[in-house]
Amino acid sequence: MFGKKTFINKNILIYGLGLSGKSCLQFLSDKNKITIFDDNEYLKNKKNKNFFLDIKRINKFKFDYIVLSPGIDIKQCKLTKYLLNNQNKIITELDIFHVIYSKNTKITITGTNGKSTTCQMLFKIFKSNNKDVRLVGNIGNPPLFEKNIKKETIFIIEASSYQISYSNFFKTDHAAILNLSTDHLERHGNINNYAKAKLKLFYNQEMYKQSYIEKNNKIINKNIYLKKIKSKLNKINYDKIKFFKRKIKNSNILDKNNLNNIHFIYAICKKFNFQDNVIFESLNNFKGLKYRKQIIYDKNNLKIINDSKSTSFSSTVGLLSEYKNIYWIVGGKYKKGDRFKLNKKYYKNISAYIIGLSKSYFVKQFKNKIQFKYLKNLKKTILIIKKEIKNQKNSKIILFSPSAASFDQFKNFEERGVYFNKLVRQIILKKL
Repeated sequence: MFGKKTFINKNILIYGLGLSGKSCLQFLSDKNKITIFDDNEYLKNKKNKNFFLDIKRINKFKFDYIVLSPGIDIKQCKLTKYLLNNQNKIITELDIFHVIYSKNTKITITGTNGKSTTCQMLFKIFKSNNKDVRLVGNIGNPPLFEKNIKKETIFIIEASSYQISYSNFFKTDHAAILNLSTDHLERHGNINNYAKAKLKLFYNQEMYKQSYIEKNNKIINKNIYLKKIKSKLNKINYDKIKFFKRKIKNSNILDKNNLNNIHFIYAICKKFNFQDNVIFESLNNFKGLKYRKQIIYDKNNLKIINDSKSTSFSSTVGLLSEYKNIYWIVGGKYKKGDRFKLNKKYYKNISAYIIGLSKSYFVKQFKNKIQFKYLKNLKKTILIIKKEIKNQKNSKIILFSPSAASFDQFKNFEERGVYFNKLVRQIILKKL
């Protein structure tokens, strides 16, 4: 049905001019008639203004395809009515990518937490095995930006539920849902819809391909058999923890969440017949990702961790249970449906410092559980924490793990992470 001529001489609307939309524009514009629309009119500039159309003119056009960027919510955008009436024409960057590179091996990783780190670790292992491997999706280049693709090129793809849910014919050879907890309910409505969006990866797979899930994840198991799955389903039960702890000497990845995700990595690598020594050598040399459980200082009984990438409680809980005497900086714009769940035995180890927009939400989560303070901004928080740890000789942890989105005060989690590091250098470490 689809081939390389699928996207030649077509009338195509690209909705959303973020990084994904730009890659589609660049890839498709030479051989197709392209129209652009974005809810943000300020994205119109000299280079692309000839591609833009207003809403009234778009409604008069008949497009062959509508390429929808992941950031667009079909139910809450300026073209909602038009999109709902033309759902059969909606495709994504992943769909285009698959049509063009259908013969290449694809490994697609999704889940609530740990996607980026898992993809990066897989990438390192494949590189160590001398594979021509590309890291694309949320963690790397948009796949359509990649150049010099050969038959043997392997793609490791980090995919969000937003990307998957609107993709209609993207297929992957290996599909892994690392974990699933409450997230993105502002888009999906409830946890079951969120699970179904992720599981679409499996439903689109063909026979003899491989899929991977947590064996005991109740939400995934509740929803997984709603449609027939043709691929080989591998259920991961975390039975190799002791084995991995013997083999891995890298403190950056020895926390519970990473060890769980390494079960997926190991299972995938074994499908490619990689040797254990190469797998574990790569893992032991892995330095971690910026702003994801990143230890930026560890001296004089003080450890400072920048985990700005954390946008939900589920991504932070592992760290809270791993350490003692934690000064936890938390807050931002909370995610609908998120809940603070931590074993009570760890409460006494934590002092929380709430910042950002969603003060009342975090106060409600912590009340009668852990001690907390509310401060207006990150700088005042750092100043307060410095005073409180000044004369404390015991080991202590300053943990910046917001458990919330950054958009109330920052452009993204990277900007938030950079600012935290700057404050640490200027305030905490200045006279140490």
